[in-house]
Amino acid sequence: MAVRDVKLWLDRSTTAQAVLIFALGVGANALFRRDVPLGWSVIQTAVFTAVVIGIVTVQRRRAGRAAGTDPRGIAELNRKIRHREVPEDPEERATMRRLVADQLGRMERGGRWLPYWLGCMGLVAVGLIVLGAVTGSLTVPLIFALGTAGFCYWIFRMHRRAVELHRHMRSALRNPG
Repeated sequence: MAVRDVKLWLDRSTTAQAVLIFALGVGANALFRRDVPLGWSVIQTAVFTAVVIGIVTVQRRRAGRAAGTDPRGIAELNRKIRHREVPEDPEERATMRRLVADQLGRMERGGRWLPYWLGCMGLVAVGLIVLGAVTGSLTVPLIFALGTAGFCYWIFRMHRRAVELHRHMRSALRNPG
């Protein structure tokens, strides 16, 4: 099975996503939480996996209702959006247009809160640096602050990239042919 096939399988199958999340979760728990019994880690990871897959399923159903298609169709349309593929079929174009409009609207509304979220993360990082300075150990707080800054930069870039991608698809779907 090629990497492309695995990516498509993960994109389309919530079962595959659940298996991956569970396997990574159990591995991370076993690696980073050695004081916790393995059975308890498996139970925690199973609950976490169930919650995450439940959220993904609800989001896909909601997006499917907004676009007028089934949740499996949403995964395929999202793949086409990521690859900037504009469908030729008029019905599929209309479905994709509704999906792009719904997702772009949610991203633009959510984007208003992004500066506040980034500011809060910055305050947490600065607070940890101050605590580190007071206690005399700056190594861990500085590493955490750099990790937080990198994570916030990644979130900002991914949000901006997704908005640009959806705006491009909205304009491409408006043009006939």
